[in-house]
Amino acid sequence: GRSPTMSATRSDGKFGLLEMIEESRMNLTFDTEREADGRWLAEVPELPGVLAYGATEGEAVAKAESLALRVLADRIEHGEAGAIPITICIAAE
Repeated sequence: GRSPTMSATRSDGKFGLLEMIEESRMNLTFDTEREADGRWLAEVPELPGVLAYGATEGEAVAKAESLALRVLADRIEHGEAGAIPITICIAAE
């Protein structure tokens, strides 16, 4: 199944460390499925390796959201993405 989408938007016109980004948007999709043992799995296809299990679908998505934010922060910290202001909107259930 598809869960709410988290959008990370960079659109305030400020300078990053390496370049100015006029406007870009990264939409993260949370795919969910129920495993045979009853656990829920949430995965973010746009960020390889970002997946999490939970007892409920909501718990799995919450854990995947948290992990996705950590991965994005790590990329910025290690210079894989420019240090720029972002806006994150997470759809309410």
